[in-house]
Amino acid sequence: MSDDRDAPEQVHWEGKYIVAKTRGRWEYVSRARGIRAAVIIAIDPEDHVILVEQYRVPLGRACIELPAGLIGDETEGEDPTEAAARELEEETGYRAGRIEVLGEFHSSPGMVSESFTLLRAHDLVQVGPGGGTESEAIVVHRVPRATLSTFIAERRAKGDAMDVKLLLLLGPQLLG
Repeated sequence: MSDDRDAPEQVHWEGKYIVAKTRGRWEYVSRARGIRAAVIIAIDPEDHVILVEQYRVPLGRACIELPAGLIGDETEGEDPTEAAARELEEETGYRAGRIEVLGEFHSSPGMVSESFTLLRAHDLVQVGPGGGTESEAIVVHRVPRATLSTFIAERRAKGDAMDVKLLLLLGPQLLG
């Protein structure tokens, strides 16, 4: 087996947001222009998880997700906490009193080079309806954390997809 680490990276296609590449025998996708993502764990004072539902074209169906958005897609050098605060309020209608950075993670490193910064929103206050921009059509779900697995099962039964990052909230139940 050859080691592809030293093979030259080749760009085969580049769009506004993604780039298709190869390095040796590997095919993968990366974000264009150094754009990254912010993913927010938002749990309100009553122990409800704030989730979003969006139609995702690659899946061909709605997907239940943690609130998230792009860092630096509009402003180069944007701080992850600023992007998270903006996206949380825009998507969910909630404002955080404090946002904590939990670290950088890679969701599918065998296929996508994109990383995301995981953040925890504290001291949530609802300041609007959420729903994202006109083109997003986001539905906000406020789910008691104690019944999250039931909510997910019900949404799966309706045909919704589940984003892998929901495992952060389900981990203890899955391993127990």
